[in-house]
This record gives sequence, C-alpha cells and structure tokens, in this order.
Amino acid sequence: MRTDVYQKITDHIVRELEKGVRPWHQPWKVEHSAGRITRPLRGNGVPYQGINVLMLWSAAVEKGYAAPIWMTFRQAKELGAHVRKGEEGSLVVYADKIIRSETNAETGEEAEHAIPFMKGYTVFNVEQIEGLPSHYYAQPERRPESVERIAHAEAFFAATGASIVHGGSKACYVTSTDNIRMPCIDFFESAESYYATLAHECSHWTKHEKRLNRDFGRKRFGDEGYAMEELVAELGAAFLSADLGLTPEVRDEHAAYIGSWIKALKNDKRAIFAAASHAQRAADFLNELQKPQDVAEHEAA
Repeated sequence: MRTDVYQKITDHIVRELEKGVRPWHQPWKVEHSAGRITRPLRGNGVPYQGINVLMLWSAAVEKGYAAPIWMTFRQAKELGAHVRKGEEGSLVVYADKIIRSETNAETGEEAEHAIPFMKGYTVFNVEQIEGLPSHYYAQPERRPESVERIAHAEAFFAATGASIVHGGSKACYVTSTDNIRMPCIDFFESAESYYATLAHECSHWTKHEKRLNRDFGRKRFGDEGYAMEELVAELGAAFLSADLGLTPEVRDEHAAYIGSWIKALKNDKRAIFAAASHAQRAADFLNELQKPQDVAEHEAA
C-alpha cells in the first residue's frame, strides 16, 4: 500500500501540537564552520524550505540533534562516510509533476496537462553519520549575544518599507490602514522576542492585495480562515527568525490557536503544506525587499 505523504506529515504535526509542541520553532542556533546556521541544510549547504524546515526542526527536537546538516544514505556514501548501523532516518519531501497527454473526445486533439504529486525520501543528520569530512561537524565557539537592538534585524525590517507604528501594548497588522502596530521594544523580554513578533506581523503584512494577495476567507476572530492566516504568520515568523539568526521565546497568546490548528489539519491533510508554502512565499517576499532597487531592476531586465 502506497504511503500517503500528506497524511503522514500532517499526522506527525498534529501529534506534536496535541503535546503542546510547536514543531516550527527552531531547535538550535549554532555556530558552524559555514557560519551562523539556523535553518536545516542539505549536505551541499543549501537550506531546506517550506514543510521540510518544519519536519527537520521537529526531528532535531525529538532526537536531540545539535547539528543542522542532513543528507541521504547515498550522499554520505559518496563522501566516503556511512550511516551508523541501526540509525533511523527522517522524512523530507519534494514536489514534482507527471505530464500526461489526453485526446479530446469531441475534437480529436491531444492536450498535455500536469498532475502534481508529493514524494518522500529519507535523510540522516550528520550526527548519525561516521567518517564525514571534519567541516560537517565543526562548531566554533559561540559569540556572546547582545541584549541591545540587533542591527541586522533593524536593517532587515526597515528595508521592507512596511509602515510600522509604535505605541500601545498590542502587536497587530491593521488591514484597513495597511500598517503594523507594535509595542515599543522595551515592552518585550528580549530584543529577539521583539523582532520575532515584528516578523509575525510583517508576514501578515504580505497578505495585502498589493503584495501577495493572500485570502483564506477569514470572517471573524477564531474561524478557520483566521486560524489559517495565523498559522501562516506563525510559520513565516519562524522562517524569518531562522534567516535572521534569532531564537525567540514562544508567544503565549498564540497557544489559543493550537486547537484551531489541530482541527484544520485534521480536516485537511494538505493544510499544513499549504500553510508552509504560503509562509515560504511571505518570507521570500520580505527577503526580496532587501535587494537594492537598482540591483532588483537590473536582474528583472
């Protein structure tokens, strides 16, 4: 019987949520020979994206891995290394499509159409592999963390061009005025929590029709569309926090959504894939805004 990849991953995430664990919170922030690493990496140094980020973060928490690099059995073998006997791998997926031709019964003309599908494969953390070149394991000493404003995070959010209004005690994105309202940084326990909250609200900001035009049909607080948009923003903030090298505390107020998320995921096995995909688009959109205008225009030409 063929494994339903959508259902397998959805079931895993539902189980984690039912335990009160958010599998999209990065399990480590480490120094590595390749620099600061927070997203899981393939063996060639390319970061994973979307649903695979959640799956590998979750696997790292569950199995206690400190290293952020993953590779297949074959990739390890090609490097002259081997997976230790008895080690169990972790599931990742990739999307592909089958092109099929069909003949129109009325006209007799042939037309091609694409059928998308999701396929899973197994990867291993480098801590499960022996004999890899030393740089796969290397972890230089940590740099001391600053408790002041974080310059590169300040620059990142300034470059988005989002209208950010400081004041009050609530963080939110206001659709009608297209601005983000944020408490002052001094209201937060740490600078990292401030920037992670701002990442959450900036993820909401991308949904505007002038930007990604994302709409789940939310009508009121707490409905399924509302919960889905909050899940996208939660994942988007997790992805951006990883990109910016931040490890924020979990926001307690988001615990209220866990029940709605579990319900949405149980009702639709593709929901978490859609949320991760939308979150990835939001993160990519915000990252694209970091390019100088003249560079972006040159690349588009």
